[in-house]
Amino acid sequence: MAIRNIRTEGDPVLRKVSRKVENFDDRLFLILEDMRDTLIKSEGIGLAAVQIGILRRIVLVNFNGRIIELINPEITEREGEQKEAEACLSLPGKAGKTVRPKTVTVKAQNRDGKWCIYKGTDLEARCFCHELDHLDGKLYIDSLAPGESVFFTQD
Repeated sequence: MAIRNIRTEGDPVLRKVSRKVENFDDRLFLILEDMRDTLIKSEGIGLAAVQIGILRRIVLVNFNGRIIELINPEITEREGEQKEAEACLSLPGKAGKTVRPKTVTVKAQNRDGKWCIYKGTDLEARCFCHELDHLDGKLYIDSLAPGESVFFTQD
């Protein structure tokens, strides 16, 4: 498999809407494996296919060393609110406080096309929201809390 280049701020592909995955085939499996390798190498907790230049509704999240593949994901429930700092592999060296739901439920297909349900709270909920936003051409900077601005981090 391969490590893919992560697209960064200013690349117009990051603002495009991703298309639904229709074919669960070897091409999809290759994309999933490349995304897994790229996510592990980057030491991130989430990666959307658009971040490697592929406009498909595919997201990987890494919670506690377990990588979950989400294909055609959608948030079906949102509860509560949290205001926390977020960062992104596509905006290296930057972070900002966003307002996100405290808990979300996500419905998505796995690599075999079977529908699954995932529930996340706190960091997991932020990650689900953050990565699914990528699929609609949104970045976390579009969800900054009122009065907040992007700040620089030390890499």
